[in-house]
Amino acid sequence: MPSGMGSNPNLKDHLSSLDWRCEIHASNNKFETHMPTNNRRHVLKIAATALGMAALLGPAWAQAPAWPAKPIKIVVAFPPGGLTDAYARNYGEYLSTKLGVPVVIENKPGAGAIIGIDAVAKSPADGYTFVMSTSGTFWQNRILYSKLPYNLDKDLTPVTVFPSGPLVVGINDKIPAKNMPEFVAWAKKNPTSMGTYAPGSYPHMLADQTNRQHATSIQSVHYKGEAAMWLDVASGQSQVAVGSFQAFNAMAARGVRAIGVTGSYRSPKLPDVPTLTEQGNTEKLVTLEGGLPLVAPAGTPESILKRMADEAVAWSNTDKAAKLRETFAIPNKPKNLADTRKDWEGEVPVWIKLAVDLGIKLD
Repeated sequence: MPSGMGSNPNLKDHLSSLDWRCEIHASNNKFETHMPTNNRRHVLKIAATALGMAALLGPAWAQAPAWPAKPIKIVVAFPPGGLTDAYARNYGEYLSTKLGVPVVIENKPGAGAIIGIDAVAKSPADGYTFVMSTSGTFWQNRILYSKLPYNLDKDLTPVTVFPSGPLVVGINDKIPAKNMPEFVAWAKKNPTSMGTYAPGSYPHMLADQTNRQHATSIQSVHYKGEAAMWLDVASGQSQVAVGSFQAFNAMAARGVRAIGVTGSYRSPKLPDVPTLTEQGNTEKLVTLEGGLPLVAPAGTPESILKRMADEAVAWSNTDKAAKLRETFAIPNKPKNLADTRKDWEGEVPVWIKLAVDLGIKLD
């Protein structure tokens, strides 16, 4: 009896109850099995039913392809050297050891992260392509740009957000200002430019808000990442910039000085530098802490999204992750998928409203 039938007790009972007859024909030494006509029809009916059930249940019984079965790619929408790239490579290395496949980091900078995000938005939703960029490029670009080659609400879905910690407001050391109010007073009398790591980024919005609030004329200069931005502040090409502690600190000894930090708490690495809120800035923007979202194409299986987020949480508890946070002065950690979605729903509208209120358009 075929093995598929042997597992069905009802089918076996039907077969065992049938009236089988065996006869030996001496004339031709044949051993023949005979079955009454009614029983033959019964067996044929049962066989047809069994075949039909197997055809229907076959797809359910088929085992789903194992994931991952090939390399995973994380697109970084910025050049190597910044916080986004550092997170992606550190997490990717850990992920590779846990999943048993290579995790490839591909830097695709340009157009305010649109190039990198677009490449992933148009990728198959099979759990093999993700993108990491700054929160502003996901949350606010829908307001800052009239037209995007993708729909941020429909084409992409969040996995987790890697925290960026307080950002540092740093100025050229030759400028005679010890804090943000003094720098604003200086900027009213002198040509001033602020370096940003992308159009529509946090420093871009801060420059625009400062101009509106204090009648300054700070010009935003956009770079493809932080390294060149801070280098120009150190040389005096730009007067101020806002970015991660690690990138700022690399230039601190070359002529850059911190005058404030963003967010609701002081940087662990700069405990003597007050937040912008402590310096009297009451605007909502300076209290917010952005991050570096890891995002997948919409339609990526839920189980894969959850696994990727869970691995990010597990990675955050490793020694290598702790060292990265120490280097960049980041006290908090990424969250699981459910908590990420909850934060996303609560925070994204706030960032979008800020972009609407400032009225910045990049096209």
